Amino acid sequence: MDHIVIIGNGISGVTAARHIRKHSDKQITIISAESDYFFSRTALMYVYMGHMTFEHTKPFEDWFWKKNKIDLKKGFVKTIDTRNKTLVFSEGDNVQYDKLIIATGSKPNKFGWKGQDLNGVQGLYSKQDLENLEVFTPNNTICKRAVIIGGGLIGIELAEMLSSRNIPVTFLVRESSFWNSVLPEGESQMINKHIKKHHIDLRLSSNLKEIISDDKGKAKSIIIEETGEEIACDFVGLTAGVSPNIDFLKNSDIETNKGVLVNRFLETNIPDVYAVGDCAEQREATGNRKPIEAVWYTGRMMGEVLAQTICGNKMSYNPGHWFNSAKFFDIEYQTYGWVNSHKNKSDNESHFHWKHDDDTKCITMAFDKNTNQFLGINTFGIRMRHEVFDRWLTENRDIDYVIKNLSEANFDPEFYKHYEREIQKTYKNQLQLA
Repeated sequence: MDHIVIIGNGISGVTAARHIRKHSDKQITIISAESDYFFSRTALMYVYMGHMTFEHTKPFEDWFWKKNKIDLKKGFVKTIDTRNKTLVFSEGDNVQYDKLIIATGSKPNKFGWKGQDLNGVQGLYSKQDLENLEVFTPNNTICKRAVIIGGGLIGIELAEMLSSRNIPVTFLVRESSFWNSVLPEGESQMINKHIKKHHIDLRLSSNLKEIISDDKGKAKSIIIEETGEEIACDFVGLTAGVSPNIDFLKNSDIETNKGVLVNRFLETNIPDVYAVGDCAEQREATGNRKPIEAVWYTGRMMGEVLAQTICGNKMSYNPGHWFNSAKFFDIEYQTYGWVNSHKNKSDNESHFHWKHDDDTKCITMAFDKNTNQFLGINTFGIRMRHEVFDRWLTENRDIDYVIKNLSEANFDPEFYKHYEREIQKTYKNQLQLA
């Protein structure tokens, strides 16, 4: 009987294990150094904010794994001997496999800042990060000010978390406007205002120079590179993106770049070794998708697809049209297809932008200015239906069609105010001015 060993108990590895079990009686072992049981990583912020306990983040009861004959081992894989199909653990023991799935996820980026490894300096990714937040930021008496470095989705989550405990936050963002490497200008400016409205000290065009230590090895302040200003703080959050967690593969013969290199079937260069989730890097572009996508749903999809392959039904990974969702404090964000920032959009990409007067709702639609083909939409403060936009993107609808039928995509509850007529009116006026 094949022994399937999975390194990593996040959404990718666990999904692979569950679907392999659905289709086979193969021996399955999941290895993790982070936690005893699978938990929902995206829910960590709500544990800190008091909306749930850590137990609530576990999608399955603890008895689920034994009942489904999925063995769990807590340990850190030090090296992989692919010739002998053996994993060697830091404790000295080992496990043999027939097929290996690498699903080790991401780690917060560090860029060699002086002081980046001090106590009170960390990212927001793991269960251990959540536990350390309780040590260093339990309240605003212990933590009189926090500084967050890096203005992405994790940074805004951490800002909201700390604000929920009335801890003052200074937010250092290297871009001239929040997340403007991803968001078009109108949206980025709106989020700038929203962050400041929540009493966050937002510092744009600001880079970290170094983190200063006290005499006990703990962060006590940071220095801003551009101005030399020193800001006293008790905690520093490093949220300048994430990268694949693959340091343990440095001395193996598994090919890596930024991530573990895989083909469309999620196979590495070594037979019977696969990679899924945040740590996997596609060798060939899949449509207009990025080679590494640290997103929950793509990890789940990879796990489902690979399970089919391992159970004899070889299947290629095809993620379809890009989509994602997040929150900027109380503004919900969704994106379907591609809406590029002004820095990244091509000459053919045009944008239609509508914003509500209250400055908390807007949409931006991207389309090809030569063919009028609809390319994607960003929505803030208005919920839209994924399946509708996915269908319109597949059908290559033009922007006129999308605007005309926008009400079909609305997902807001029955008694919420709808804005389709205002959006359509603005679109018509912009056409007349064009």
